[in-house]
Amino acid sequence: MASLLSSSFITPPTKSDQLSQKHYFLHSFLPKKTNPSSSNSKSALKFKCSAIGNGLFTQTTQEVRRIVPEKNSNLPTVKIVYVVLEAQYQSSLSAAVQSLNRDPSKFASFEVVGYLVEELRDPDNYEAFCKDLEDANIFIGSLIFVEELALKVKAAVEKERERMDAVLVFPSMPEVMRLNKLGSFSMSQLGQSKSPFFQLFKRKKQGAGFADSMLKLVRTLPKVLKYLPSDKAQDARLYILSLQFWLGGSPDNLQNFVKMISGSYVPALKGTKVEYSDPVLFLDTGIWHPLAPCMYDDVKEYLNWYDTRRDTNEKLKSGNAPIVGLVLQRSHIVTGDEGHYVAVIMEMEARGAKVIPIFAGGLDFSGPVEKYFVDPVTKKPMVNSVVSLTGFALVGGPARQDHPRAVEALMKLDVPYMVAVPLVFQTTEEWLNSTLGLHPIQVALQVALPELDGGMEPIGSLMLFTRGWSNCAFGQSDGAEKKLAITVFSFPPDKGNVGTAAYLNVFSSIFSVLSDLKKDGYNVEGLPETSEALIEEILHDKEAQFSSPNLNVVYKMGVREYQELTPYATALEENWGKPPGNLNSDGENLLVYGKQYGNVFIGVQPTFGYEGDPMRLLFSKSASPHHGFAAYYSFVEKVFKADAVLHFGTHGSLEFMPGKQVGMSDACFPDSLIGNIPNIYYYAANNPSEATIAKRRSYANTISYLTPPAENAGLYKGLKQLGELISSYQSLKDTGRGPQIVSTIISTARQCNLDKDVDLPDEAAEISANERDLVVGKVYSKIMEIESRLLPCGLHVVGEPPSAMEAVATLVNIAALDRPEEGITSLPSILAQTVGREMEDVYRGSDKGILKDVELLRQITDTSRGAVSAFVERTTNSKGQVVDVSNKLSSILGFGINEPWIQYLSNTKFYRADREKLRVLFQFLGDCLKLVVADNELGSLKQALEGKFVEPGPGGDPIRNPKVLPTGKNIHALDPQSIPTEAAMQSAKVVVERLIERQKIDNGGNYPETVALVLWGTDNIKTYGESLGQVLWMIGVRPVADTFGRVNRVEPVSLEELGRPRIDVVVNCSGVFRDLFINQMNLLDRAVKMVAELDEPVEMNYVRKHALEQSKTLGIDIREAATRIFSNASGSYSSNINLAVENSTWNDEKQLQDMYLSRKSFAFDSDAPGAGMMEKKKVFEMALSTADATFQNLDSSEISLTDVSHYFDSDPTNLVQSLRKDGKKPSAYIADTTTANAQVRTLSETVRLDARTKLLNPKWYEGMMSSGYEGVREIEKRLTNTVGWSATSGQVDNWVYEEANTTFIQDEEMMNRLMNMNPNSFRKLVQTFLEANGRGYWETTEENIEKLKQLYSEVEDKIEGVDR
Repeated sequence: MASLLSSSFITPPTKSDQLSQKHYFLHSFLPKKTNPSSSNSKSALKFKCSAIGNGLFTQTTQEVRRIVPEKNSNLPTVKIVYVVLEAQYQSSLSAAVQSLNRDPSKFASFEVVGYLVEELRDPDNYEAFCKDLEDANIFIGSLIFVEELALKVKAAVEKERERMDAVLVFPSMPEVMRLNKLGSFSMSQLGQSKSPFFQLFKRKKQGAGFADSMLKLVRTLPKVLKYLPSDKAQDARLYILSLQFWLGGSPDNLQNFVKMISGSYVPALKGTKVEYSDPVLFLDTGIWHPLAPCMYDDVKEYLNWYDTRRDTNEKLKSGNAPIVGLVLQRSHIVTGDEGHYVAVIMEMEARGAKVIPIFAGGLDFSGPVEKYFVDPVTKKPMVNSVVSLTGFALVGGPARQDHPRAVEALMKLDVPYMVAVPLVFQTTEEWLNSTLGLHPIQVALQVALPELDGGMEPIGSLMLFTRGWSNCAFGQSDGAEKKLAITVFSFPPDKGNVGTAAYLNVFSSIFSVLSDLKKDGYNVEGLPETSEALIEEILHDKEAQFSSPNLNVVYKMGVREYQELTPYATALEENWGKPPGNLNSDGENLLVYGKQYGNVFIGVQPTFGYEGDPMRLLFSKSASPHHGFAAYYSFVEKVFKADAVLHFGTHGSLEFMPGKQVGMSDACFPDSLIGNIPNIYYYAANNPSEATIAKRRSYANTISYLTPPAENAGLYKGLKQLGELISSYQSLKDTGRGPQIVSTIISTARQCNLDKDVDLPDEAAEISANERDLVVGKVYSKIMEIESRLLPCGLHVVGEPPSAMEAVATLVNIAALDRPEEGITSLPSILAQTVGREMEDVYRGSDKGILKDVELLRQITDTSRGAVSAFVERTTNSKGQVVDVSNKLSSILGFGINEPWIQYLSNTKFYRADREKLRVLFQFLGDCLKLVVADNELGSLKQALEGKFVEPGPGGDPIRNPKVLPTGKNIHALDPQSIPTEAAMQSAKVVVERLIERQKIDNGGNYPETVALVLWGTDNIKTYGESLGQVLWMIGVRPVADTFGRVNRVEPVSLEELGRPRIDVVVNCSGVFRDLFINQMNLLDRAVKMVAELDEPVEMNYVRKHALEQSKTLGIDIREAATRIFSNASGSYSSNINLAVENSTWNDEKQLQDMYLSRKSFAFDSDAPGAGMMEKKKVFEMALSTADATFQNLDSSEISLTDVSHYFDSDPTNLVQSLRKDGKKPSAYIADTTTANAQVRTLSETVRLDARTKLLNPKWYEGMMSSGYEGVREIEKRLTNTVGWSATSGQVDNWVYEEANTTFIQDEEMMNRLMNMNPNSFRKLVQTFLEANGRGYWETTEENIEKLKQLYSEVEDKIEGVDR
């Protein structure tokens, strides 16, 4: 693969890198001292950036496609200008024109010049294109599907259209197709006319069927039109013949095409008889091999020819040779641009695989796949794997896709399906030098869309041989011989954290998977009897004493062996010095941690390695993997010789190592590390964005697992008492006891610290009856909000779906959303309408604390739960399992009067609810229930291990999108050009208006001038771009979709319509958002710059106001000053604040703020999109210094502020305060769209709500502790993340820490349970309490601190096995 690297990817080290750093252990507030171990380190890898020349993706120009004939004064010159998507027509058209110019009997001289559509981004190229059109006779365009470039082509050609002799546009966007002009034939009426030809373009669902109907039409129409007398019919006939010539693509066909058009339409050739032949037609679909005498339409004939070949070795002729199906584009074959196809075929055969290369002329490959790859008699696949070399979706190419049809064809075939990406928009050198990797349009068309079909591994052709081969061979080996490397993670590195994964009980799941594989004949010799025993064997080094800080060592790799097995080892020395280094090493050898059972190895993936080094955390680009990390993967592939690696749970560090964003080369670390091993990855179904990174950067086949069933948080302790007091107030408020009860409610609310959330009057104050109702209403509303909050209880075990009753809360929440596109009204809306109310009004009234509305909302909530429970009970047996759902459901839905929900409602005030709406809703809930309890997580893993096709499915929130279920699907994201949708824009507007309203109340009636906010990958996938829509609405623009529904353009909303000033934004895109939605970053950057250039008064356009100030101060132009879309450098992720906080490796808050500035100050520039992410720290700081508010979104009940460290890692609240000239702290807000009642709360309100519903809630922590070892870690993680919020925002109340200490430390029984279940995590919990106090975030009594210090020593002794 080294031949690929024609240019260096790594620059030599610079002087400033020679820093020697100490490993700081910053717990000065802990009772014990630890020895600081020193580690040498240099700065992160430097990547060269391709920001040369025009800052675009390609520096190629039209001049390589220009042919100018010798001057001949006797002959007219015909000039042809063409624009195409990719260069396959270049050699064929050039050969045709050169041959015409060489012909002694020629009738004209031909000049030709061609442009790739991508080259027209460059202003100089575009100017040359317009100039070329000025004296052109003929224009040809084909496959112009990128909207912004299509509009440029349209603008240029329109100017010259009347003057030119012929304009021919083949399948492209309708805007460009309308330019067609051939004599009297035109397409200006495209989409409006009644003719069959025009009707083709009108269909909404123009999937691949469109291309196929077009091909049929192209075959038959010329014959029909030949006999029609009118000129119009003859012109239409010549258009169709032109299309046949073009699709035929060979030099002969194109020569006859040029003759026909110029002879018929160029005035200078009027009267000249120009002879041309009819198009040579090729098969529409068939099998092609470069050595075969012809194209084949029958797979048996092809295989007969294949077996008679004399040039192949015996291995290929044996019945055991694996067979690879290749999918090719016909246009590359007929135009002779098939060099890359030939290379792949020859290489595959040289490695011992037979190939069946099929092609299609249209854009639908599902038919040919079934026709040529499935045995017509046995219906079994004739191939072991399929590799598409087209780079496009299987059905529909670059236009409209039909994914269900593609999935259906691939499911029938049932073999792994890989999609290789041809470099369309860049040269190989440009791709190698680019930090982005592939062009954004290519990522959208040729990476994201094939993923929706279930395509894996977006790889270049050179990796294809090795990875395509491994996938093919892998499916052929037998279970008993298969070697599997299961990889678990440990974040942060600590013995108490082995097996970290979001919502997953990792060891119980591994135990369940291995027990199942054992039944299937896999060799798992020595597997212990229980999952607890499994944990013990992996955690403890049996040879050292029991308390060794190390895990079990499975292999010691000497330095020489490591260097031989790891060809890229020297590339790691710049960051980590010579091997073995001091991570995963004993000073002489590199250590691989884990345990082997027969043919299964369970290993612990090393961590990044720099999480304990505050200096390295400040580097703007992430360091390479360390030697121990590389040794782990070298061991798995070359020593253990795994047939596949199974990464267990969300998520490890492999896919987040430095390298290109998408389209890895072999100099990218994820590619080097995973090598040629097939990678299967269990990923949480609710995290499609990071799953997609794993798929693209580490070539993973991602299999989704369910998050644990959700429950309502419920009420406990004082909150429960408040609930009881409120019920007695409602029954007794009109008696004399009302005021007395209210005064008890007020004092109890204070004890529960609700006075921060609700304005409480003094207990002794005299208040009127109305005011009493309002106080009670507000407290009631608050505890209802806590009670009904959804929380995932416990941890999921793979292969154990929830029982029906566990699914009730999920179904209640599915029922709470209106789904107008499916004609479904939500249950709360149906119930509210029964009593003459609209649900939105009830929500608003309850938020304001109007007592009767709070009470109505509670009744609606309780009734919804009751009706859904009644429904679910009817479908379950005595054990609570759902039995034969479909039969039970059809009988229930056929009952009419006896429908369980009707029976339930008959005893409530909602007995008159609309039956038809209820029936539609419960039919939908019935389908959802089937999906929730279905289990395919183990089944899909086995399919992947057997080398079969794993059905693709969307990732996301099952409540918003039940199609995420059942789990066990190969997770994909969505078409990045499809967001934001119209529905997402509507939701976004509501949130933005509420945010502005809230900020005006908190800010003396003033609008916020700037909001600093975060865009996450997963949130935008789940909500179809809501937060993206929020940014657009703040600055006052709306997205404009093209004819295919893709969003690549925006337009400003007038100030009159907006009714407020345009709010400035500073957008921090997560590294994952950057990788998945680079098109949308481009869109946002264009939008902000467009708004900055609008001629509007600055008091109504804060974007312009600030950009003008910044351009003056920094001496740059207004477009650069309006840079607002930031993220990490390519190949780096997160601000590292999370790593610093989790590992307690930070001195003070300023150090955390410096990390944020250093790592998050890379901007995307739509004026130079090919340059990748460029550091713009000054503009970043100035933009942040104007922020009046910081803002983030929560979009699903499973993940809240303290569940993961990402949220505080991206929070700039304290940083903005330090940058503002007036030193004022910005307001901090969180939008919560996890329920139908969208809320904008302050950050401190949200932290309190989170603490009350999770960390301090017995229902939550007992649920966690039922998972044992892993549960203790989950509790500790929530406390550490709470400290993170104190550090970045200062918005955590003292009582949160105090109550947590009471719950987990003061309660002796609880403390002992935690210590015994997972002493290492308990030590970290104690340490975090001491740290919160030491850093000034928690004030408490001396006794509390003394007790914690004493406990710390005790647990240290316990871990080290000291018995005092």
